[in-house]
Amino acid sequence: MVPGPPLSLVEPPAHLELVAQGAAGDNAAEKPAHLFTLHHKYLPQVLQAYQEAERTLAALPQPVAGLKVIQALEEAGYSAWIVGGWVRDGLLGRPGHDVDVASSAPWQEAASLLRDRGLVVIPTGSAHGTITVLVDGMPVEVTTYRREGAYLDGRHPSQVSYVSSIEQDLARRDFTINAMAYHPNRGLLDLFGGLDDLALRRIRAVGNPQKRMEEDALRVLRAVRFAARYGFAIDPATQAAVNRGAQRLYLVSRERVGQEMRGIVASGRAGWALREQKDALFSAIPELGPMAGFPQQTPYHSYDVLDHVARVCDFTSVFCGGILSERLGWASLLHDIAKPECLTFDTRGQAHFYGHPAHGRDIAQTVLRRLAIPKDVTIPALALIRLHDRPVKPQRASVLSILSDLDHYAPGQAPWLVHELMIIKRADAMAKAPAYRSYAIEVDELESLAATLLAAGAPYRISDLPISGNDIIRELALTPGPSVGLLLQRLLKEVQSGFLPAEKSALLARLYSLNGCHN
Repeated sequence: MVPGPPLSLVEPPAHLELVAQGAAGDNAAEKPAHLFTLHHKYLPQVLQAYQEAERTLAALPQPVAGLKVIQALEEAGYSAWIVGGWVRDGLLGRPGHDVDVASSAPWQEAASLLRDRGLVVIPTGSAHGTITVLVDGMPVEVTTYRREGAYLDGRHPSQVSYVSSIEQDLARRDFTINAMAYHPNRGLLDLFGGLDDLALRRIRAVGNPQKRMEEDALRVLRAVRFAARYGFAIDPATQAAVNRGAQRLYLVSRERVGQEMRGIVASGRAGWALREQKDALFSAIPELGPMAGFPQQTPYHSYDVLDHVARVCDFTSVFCGGILSERLGWASLLHDIAKPECLTFDTRGQAHFYGHPAHGRDIAQTVLRRLAIPKDVTIPALALIRLHDRPVKPQRASVLSILSDLDHYAPGQAPWLVHELMIIKRADAMAKAPAYRSYAIEVDELESLAATLLAAGAPYRISDLPISGNDIIRELALTPGPSVGLLLQRLLKEVQSGFLPAEKSALLARLYSLNGCHN
């Protein structure tokens, strides 16, 4: 490739007015806000920041696979740029591996010439001009510059027309931070103030926010996800459009809603989203709605259910040290989702929520299935919800019992899941009324004891006993059936309590008296 001058040092493009008027179908009569954005880049006071951004991107480990694609396209006479997440995340100092390329090449031509170079090409989205190219095993998504027609279904453009310039292509994108392009020789292209918005930690729509949300209802959740992921605020005009557009999330497939919610949950800022993005979250998960403003009416709590849950989400993220597993994120978000349905009052008028962990598990299971959350996340998350309120004392029998229960609800996962159960218990305690937060200290003791017992190989499963069902059948001449399992459960409880040693001879000696109880 022939090096060109840095984009920040050349004159503004002559077609600037055309680009502004053609932005994503916006009315040409509207004053394009990004006209100034592109012009102001050339002002001396802004030039330094712009060049610094270009140096930041140039200093990153370059996306070799993407650059090979760009080279192939440009040698064939087409233009091409790296767009989207690699540019955005690189400017934030967190470069990613996924690379997207936008090009003037029609997708059929791009596919043909890239195949001629021995690359594998998959027409993953050819209806919208997108192919995926495998370069040394790395996928690169290549899309033809395009402009999109009306979104008649609130999700997909009714038609796509291909255009000749990167400027027109960037104008169709959702948010300014996603509407930047980078070229290793030509530098950074930022028509809509994405660089400014990164510096201001702000999510802002490209062009008219209301139109952007009306075009694609999924952008409502994308705005929340990006804000949650990066700790950004949402621009007021964009926020208003997000709130109005939330009611149209029914147009989006459950799976796509689930994908965006997974990002919000895994960000560690689900608590913020619950407090500040109610319209979007309640539309995505209607079961969350009844928690808002629902008083708990017990001395244990100072906050309504939603505020309590938001605080649990906050504390959970803190206690994870910022490394939050998705399963724990979902558990903290949904752990009290059944409280509004489980409210009862005793004779003194005090509120209780008996059975809310079990009922909450059922509601959460419905939610997670609907959103197509994978089982490796769902199963442990449901176990945490089911057991988050289970009383546990810093005693051997009590801790081994909770390990047994974890193994029951999430087989094979208790050794590491108990740590996450203690995190949610600690967070739950800290989100209660001040007088009841001291339980968080006791949770530290529980976690320490659990680690000690696991390291010592203390039995918490029937399979940990030095005796099996076949041993019982043989020793007592029993017919296989439920009574064998009951005897094993009884032996396990007595070993856990310290009543019996975990020795085969002692367990066999105990079998005869226990068998009499089950005949």
